[in-house]
Amino acid sequence: MQLLHDVIKVTLQKTKVEKLAAIAAEGGYSVKELIDLSFCADEQIGFRAAWILENVYSSHLERFLPHIDYFLEKFPTQTNSSALRHYVKILAFLTHKKATMQVKKIMGDYNTDQIVEMVFSWLISDQIPVAVKSHCLNILANFIPKHPWIKDELIATIDFLVDKESIAFFAKVKQIRKQLRGSFKN
Repeated sequence: MQLLHDVIKVTLQKTKVEKLAAIAAEGGYSVKELIDLSFCADEQIGFRAAWILENVYSSHLERFLPHIDYFLEKFPTQTNSSALRHYVKILAFLTHKKATMQVKKIMGDYNTDQIVEMVFSWLISDQIPVAVKSHCLNILANFIPKHPWIKDELIATIDFLVDKESIAFFAKVKQIRKQLRGSFKN
């Protein structure tokens, strides 16, 4: 089998990404290898590896599960903004209230303090794309049951950012504010 690094040197279409995710799910490529490749110095390779990783998570969760701790360990160190979009999307799924019981247990047991800190820093950074920030809002709102202090900080941060960001960000803020008013009333 061809090395994954060599396979993803070229531009990929969505169907090819899905096929590579299926190969990874069958054991052809490891999830750990995808995580490691997402940190490749060649940002395009890193992006493609993260895209495949997201597809492994969404279509083959059972293959991703044994590597959640490794993913979470590496998560705060991701600096490739294209790969980061897939990383935050995966974490938004991992922290979602509809995550599987197995995922909820792993996330409940994991010390997420460093992750929360990093997600807040991405949210306020001028260098982070709005698509990443949108998922950061979801992640932080999803973490409120585990870290209740996030609610007040998130509200203050949203109030600070709402006039500085795009219309797309504002639309996400409306959704998050509704979630904060509904699901987390105390």
